[in-house]
Amino acid sequence: MVHSDHQFKIFSCRNSRYLAEKIAKSLHTELGKSEVTVFSDGEFQPAFLESVRGATVFIVQSTFPPTENLFELLLMIDAARRASAYKVIAVIPYFGWARQDRKDRPRVSIGAKLVANLLHAAGCDRVMTADLHADQIQGFFDFPVDHIYASNLFLSYIKGLKLENLSIASPDMGGAKRANAYSRILSVPMIICHKSREKANVVGTMTAIGDVEDRNIVIVDDIVDTAGTITKCADMLLDKGAISVRAVCTHAVLSGNACARVAKSGIKEFIVTDTIPMRQDPETDISKFTVLSIAETFADVIEKVYKFKSISDTFVF
Repeated sequence: MVHSDHQFKIFSCRNSRYLAEKIAKSLHTELGKSEVTVFSDGEFQPAFLESVRGATVFIVQSTFPPTENLFELLLMIDAARRASAYKVIAVIPYFGWARQDRKDRPRVSIGAKLVANLLHAAGCDRVMTADLHADQIQGFFDFPVDHIYASNLFLSYIKGLKLENLSIASPDMGGAKRANAYSRILSVPMIICHKSREKANVVGTMTAIGDVEDRNIVIVDDIVDTAGTITKCADMLLDKGAISVRAVCTHAVLSGNACARVAKSGIKEFIVTDTIPMRQDPETDISKFTVLSIAETFADVIEKVYKFKSISDTFVF
């Protein structure tokens, strides 16, 4: 039996430190000390600079590209396990490879399942993550998964906008369940954008199902990568008579020319969380983006898991 005052410690991998610091601050604690030694050939080795023996260790790292982010997390988990940590919990705000959740064509990998296996092999006891691309990915893990939704943040923000004639839109058929939950909670109509893809990351034609004219529309999604779908959806809705179009999205991957697409599109405001750091290069126009921090949500769940309390009230849907 674990004594009620056993230690918990929060550590961070390098590229999620900005978020881990906010989580630690919300928990009124400090990040644990660690370092990463990088060798001349690019190989690296993380190390804890303080004892974790008998402690519940939380390691924060989103697994966005490059792949080193995932591998650094695996090495940190392994190091904690070998240093006799009581429990090792991976806090993965953005779970990379989640879009590879099935064989949608012959002779391809199921990357999400492979990552789950790697985390298990490294010695992970539990995973915390936000807005998985598909809920069933939780079944890929052989240990508990705390699936957190950013909907609390977004719903509060949307209500604060006090938009008249509000409608919620899904950018594709796959997001209809998410959009339906928002529309039900806000008691507003829903619109579904139907798209056909020419190939991966390239959208073909698009149309809308639902009343668009004279509506203030908020598109909800989990991941914005190239922003091709969501910007095309927004422009199509405006062409059909929408008053304004905003977008909310949990994970701002924003690869390639995504920020430029958003800047040139009719989207009035793009609300995202900080599961992935926003690009800060001066040439990139991010003026339309509003970033809401998900740190307090993770801090709340971390505290409840550490104290063996229920986390069910964390979820909206």
